[in-house]
Amino acid sequence: MNKTIKLMSTEEAQLLFGPGDENIKVIEKDFKVKITLRADFLKLNGTATNIKKASGLIGYILEAIRSGQTELGRSDLHYLISNFRHPKKAGAKEAQEVNIIRSSSSKQIGPRTKGQHEYVEAIKKHDIVFGIGPAGTGKTYLAMASAVEAFKKQEVRRIILTRPAIEAGESLGFLPGDMYEKISPYLRPLYDALYDMMEAETIEKYLETGIIEVAPLAYMRGRTLNDAFIILDEAQNCTAEQMKMFLTRLGFDSKAVITGDMTQSDLPEGKPIGLLQAQDILASIAGIKFIYFTGFDVVRHALVQQIIEAYDKTNRAK
Repeated sequence: MNKTIKLMSTEEAQLLFGPGDENIKVIEKDFKVKITLRADFLKLNGTATNIKKASGLIGYILEAIRSGQTELGRSDLHYLISNFRHPKKAGAKEAQEVNIIRSSSSKQIGPRTKGQHEYVEAIKKHDIVFGIGPAGTGKTYLAMASAVEAFKKQEVRRIILTRPAIEAGESLGFLPGDMYEKISPYLRPLYDALYDMMEAETIEKYLETGIIEVAPLAYMRGRTLNDAFIILDEAQNCTAEQMKMFLTRLGFDSKAVITGDMTQSDLPEGKPIGLLQAQDILASIAGIKFIYFTGFDVVRHALVQQIIEAYDKTNRAK
């Protein structure tokens, strides 16, 4: 079977094919089709099923290019291929790209999978959102993007980033430097995401003035956080008491996003996991939303997804 797809310009073909025709070679290999460029159209050869999936992916990419997206990185292509190869599991049709903001390098940032799309939508609609799932699913990164978007739209006046410093037992006094220097190693993932989305000079100014605040979870006690977007990262390391303390800090016109991976808690054995308890206690409260990510939402190296699935399979067998 064969199929043709019309192209609108030479530039469009160049963006679709990528450097050295790398993108098309990957699509050919993954979908087992042959793709040939003829003047202003593509010709696809292969089985009906494979052509349907490959042409759906190519059509999706062309729509993105025509709407102004001029970059298609290797990781972007991998996510899209995963979605279109497993549409029922990955939700390719439902997981339409929604760009939240542009990064400091002008790259568009937004959800790429069904789970990520639901996560971003939940953050927009709810004041408290829990993002629970394995590493590499974009829980922290998309929460940060949503926080920056809300700040730029003046929906909040400040961004607060916090994380339990479980390795130091929340006792950071023995570490050198001021409070930001003490907690900085534990909040590196949040910093990395933040510097992707804002200029370094702007971030430094906001840190100095308190518009962006980075603090260990222990420093949240006794406060009421108004007009703020608060991100609690690595929440699987919160005790039940810490989780309750954090959730009750939420003030007027504020949002909180709590991220965590139940399988990677560093709490001492026998210590109740606050994230797990919150899931049981708060699931029925309106205004609180729980989003669960799976291996299909992993946006790292393809092997990471397979590793997560292998561990999940082993755990289910126990």
